[in-house]
Formats: sequence, C-alpha cells, structure tokens
Amino acid sequence: MPRIYLSLGSNVDAEANLRLGIASLEARYGELEMSPVYRNKAVGFEGDDFLNLVVGFDSEATVESIAEAIESIHRAAGRDRSQPRYSSRTLDIDLLTWGDAVIDDGSTRLPRADVLEYAFVLKPLADIAAGDTHPVTRRSYGDHWREMSEEPNDLRAVDIRLRPNGDV
Repeated sequence: MPRIYLSLGSNVDAEANLRLGIASLEARYGELEMSPVYRNKAVGFEGDDFLNLVVGFDSEATVESIAEAIESIHRAAGRDRSQPRYSSRTLDIDLLTWGDAVIDDGSTRLPRADVLEYAFVLKPLADIAAGDTHPVTRRSYGDHWREMSEEPNDLRAVDIRLRPNGDV
C-alpha cells in the first residue's frame, strides 16, 4: 500500500480552512500523520502569511481518485480557481508523492517539484518523513532539508490545534 503525502496551505481564514481540509481527508482516508504547522510569507505575490503543513497516510486510492477528492475539498473550502496562480487561497492541497511513483503524463507530475523547491513544503515533509527517500533523487527528505535549511527561509513554527481533540 503506497504512502501518500499531501501539503496543505491557506492564507484566508487559515485555521478554519485547514481544519476543514484535515477533517475531510481523515473522513476519506482515516487517521493522518501530521507535521507541525508553519507560517511563512506569501510567495510570488503580496498577501497575508500562509499556514502550511504536510500530512501522510497509507491508501490503495489511485492518484486520480486522490486528485478528485482534493478538488472536492477545495470546492467545500470555497477555492476560486479563476484567481491568478499566485494569489491568496482559502485552501490549497497538493499531492506531493504517491509511494515511489514517478509520473509525468502531462496532467500529473509526481513527485511534485515543490518538494525540493520550497521550504514550506520540504520542512514539514522532512518532519514526518526524514528517512523516506525522494523517488527521483533517491536521497532522504532529511538530507534534502539539511541542505536547504542552510539558506535563509521564512518558516516559523506555530502552535495551532487542527483536530477537535486538540492534536496538531
């Protein structure tokens, strides 16, 4: 059964929208492994800070069905797809990896390039999967993070409870 990692981010009513995303994902896939939550400045535009985290779970769900579930959750959070690519988001969920799959079929690219490009994706992924290996580089996420963390980044851990029972 493949291990699946998703990133979640929001900068519009962020705590509420992240809670909605977590609850929706758990309703579909069961208990999630969750990273700490990080605050960072908007990238590519002027806007409110984002809250970001990564979740992991094991599932037999296909890449296509996960993508459909993500879009359903985006709609529930009021995500407006007519906005520019770099703009505020009620909720942004991205499929980062699906097991060790390497896919580039024009509509899906896995692992997602963001994993190695953005600290707000790599750091939370390394928090929960430091020893797992990137399907292309075959190096651990922990190693990738150690290299990236040598450069300045804008991440600040925040203490936010996203589950009703008080867990992260």
